[in-house]
Amino acid sequence: MIGRVGIARRGSYGKDMNVIADICVVPFTGRVSVREEVARAHRILEETGLPVLLHGYGTNIEGDYRVIMEALERIHEELHAGGATRISTTIRLGSRTDKVQSIQDKVAAVLESLAARDEASRASLGEC
Repeated sequence: MIGRVGIARRGSYGKDMNVIADICVVPFTGRVSVREEVARAHRILEETGLPVLLHGYGTNIEGDYRVIMEALERIHEELHAGGATRISTTIRLGSRTDKVQSIQDKVAAVLESLAARDEASRASLGEC
C-alpha cells in the first residue's frame, strides 16, 4: 500500500471520494518502446490494492481518489528516477454520490444494453 493512505479525509458530502479513473502514462525516454516503463506504472497501480484493468491505451482503476493520486505521483517519481526526462499523463475521472458503481458494473450495463438491442433486432426479423 502507499504510505500516506491513512490520512485520507472525507469529502464535503461526508464520504471518501471514490472514483473510476482511466489513466494513460506516456514516458518520454528517447526509445520507441516504453513497455517496461508502462509495466512499472501498472505495477505501482496494482500495489494500491485497488481494482485495476489494463487495456490497449491505458489502465482503468477504481477506488479512493487520494490513493489513486498518490500512486500517480509515485509513478512520475519512479519513471523520472528511471530516466524518463518527460512524462505526459492523461486522466479521465468520474465520481458519483448517488450510488456505488464499479468498472465491472459500467461494462455490464453496456453489455446488457447491447444484448437487449440484439434480441430486439432478432425479434423484429422473426428469429427466435
